[in-house]
Amino acid sequence: MAGHSKWSNIKRKKGAADARRGAAFSKIIKKLSSAARRGGGDPAMNAELRMYIQKAKEVNMPADTIKRAIQKATGQLEGSNFAAFTYEGYGPGGVAILVEGATDNKNRTVGNVRFAFSKNGGNLGQDGCVAWMFHEQGIISLADETVSDVEALMELALENGAEDFEHEDGIITIITPPDEYMNIRDVLVANGYTEFLDDELTKSAETKVAPDIDAVRANMKLLELLEDDDDVENVYHNLDISDEVAAILENE
Repeated sequence: MAGHSKWSNIKRKKGAADARRGAAFSKIIKKLSSAARRGGGDPAMNAELRMYIQKAKEVNMPADTIKRAIQKATGQLEGSNFAAFTYEGYGPGGVAILVEGATDNKNRTVGNVRFAFSKNGGNLGQDGCVAWMFHEQGIISLADETVSDVEALMELALENGAEDFEHEDGIITIITPPDEYMNIRDVLVANGYTEFLDDELTKSAETKVAPDIDAVRANMKLLELLEDDDDVENVYHNLDISDEVAAILENE
């Protein structure tokens, strides 16, 4: 997880403007879709989906929008035929990128993804070229200023099955096995930890790449363009950011 805190800090500062454009709303829709595709469309049987439905309601997302996102993900949307996809490639500096989502027009989607890579100095690769690097895990992070006793939180997380616990740059990150993510999240909430900066199932690569600042900027543009695509639900990468590059980017 090296670089996770720096990456999160940079994206969070940028996110203030993004939120005004509705990016946060769009992200929840994509997480709803991912959760439904992973565990089915019945929230009674899918705790992750139930969590994202609650998040959607907290931002006043209409019930019809929630229902449509779930139906799209599970193939129940009448008149449309959405198919899941995975694309793989490399960004500038050899950064591995894995793109997941669902589309009713594969030609449109692959064209958009290929354009995003080529526009920003990357290239779309063959199936399997980077997927082997990534493994699924849960990520829960909190600002340390919201935690009165970091040691107690660490003990609670590790005792309930967390794989790792990191405290860096003002952010506490709890890393969980995928099948323990919801249980650990529920334990944290039950113990009064509710102000999460990030809490999601994601994919991470153990081997990271830390290119120079020009390549980092290009990769950030590439990742942003991919994430903004309506068909794309998840974008995973192994980009690491050195302390020196992070300091420059955070002040831009």
